[in-house]
Amino acid sequence: MNPIKVREQLKQFFIEDLGEGDLTSQTVFTNDHVGSGTFVVKSDGIISGVEVIRQAYALFNEDIDVSLYVRDGAEVRHGDVIATVHGPMVDLLSAERVVLNLVQRMSGVATLTNKAVAILGSSHTRICDTRKTTPGLRMFEKYAVRCGGGYNHRLGLYDGVMIKDNHIAACGGITAAVRRVKDQLGHMVKVEVETETREEVIEAVEAKADIIMFDNRSPDEVREFVELVPGSISTEVSGGIDLATVADYRDTFVDYLSLGFLTHSARALDISFNVQGGSKS
Repeated sequence: MNPIKVREQLKQFFIEDLGEGDLTSQTVFTNDHVGSGTFVVKSDGIISGVEVIRQAYALFNEDIDVSLYVRDGAEVRHGDVIATVHGPMVDLLSAERVVLNLVQRMSGVATLTNKAVAILGSSHTRICDTRKTTPGLRMFEKYAVRCGGGYNHRLGLYDGVMIKDNHIAACGGITAAVRRVKDQLGHMVKVEVETETREEVIEAVEAKADIIMFDNRSPDEVREFVELVPGSISTEVSGGIDLATVADYRDTFVDYLSLGFLTHSARALDISFNVQGGSKS
C-alpha cells in the first residue's frame, strides 16, 4: 500500500473518532504516564495490516516504540502476540480502536480469501476481488485480499474498462461498444466485456476484447464458453458464487473468479489490545 495514502486515510479515521480529543484517556492519565500494550489474536486466521499499527501510532507520537512479531499474510493462532507498543498511555489508548478496527477487518478479509483459495484448489484459476468494498477501506481491503493469496481486479473505475450490459445496450452492441472505447483509449488500457450467452462470447472475441467475463454462468456453461475463447484473451466468471459453490469451478479452466463476498461479507478476525503498566515516567 502507498504509505502516503495510508497516512492520509488514517488521519481521516482518527479525525472521525477523536474529534477534539479522547475525553476518557486525557482525564484518566497525565501526559507523563507511560505503559505498554499488546495486540493478541483470539481466533485462528491470516493476519493483514500489521504495518498499519506502526504507521498509526507514528501519527500520534513518533517516539512510541512499536514491535511487530508477524508479517502480513502469516497464519496466526489463538493466543499469538502480533505486536507490542510502548509509550504514553494517552496515545496508546486513543489510537487503539481505529487500529483494531482496521487490522481486524483486514485480517478477516485475508482469512476469508485464503479459505476460498484453498477450497478452489486450482493451479490455474485465480481468485480475485471486486469493487464491492467498504467506502474508505478499498485500499486496505484489496491489500488484504492479496495477503490471503488472492488477486486484485481493477482498483476503481479509472484503471480498467469493463463494458457491462447497460453500456452495450446504449451503444447498440458489443462490437460498437468495444470499438468506441478502443478508438479513444491507449493500448495500455485493457478492455473487459461482460457476456451472458454463447453469441455474446463469440461477438466479444471477434471484437478483440482483452478479457471476457461470463456473468452468472453455471460451471457447465463456463466450460462451454471457455472453449470459444482463444488463449490470447483472458476469461473471468463473476456472480452468484460463494464458499459452497466455488469448488464447482475448479475444472472449468477459466482464468479468474471474481468474488464480491471476499470484501462485502468477511467477518472480522478477533484481536484484542491489552495494556500493562501505566506508571509515571
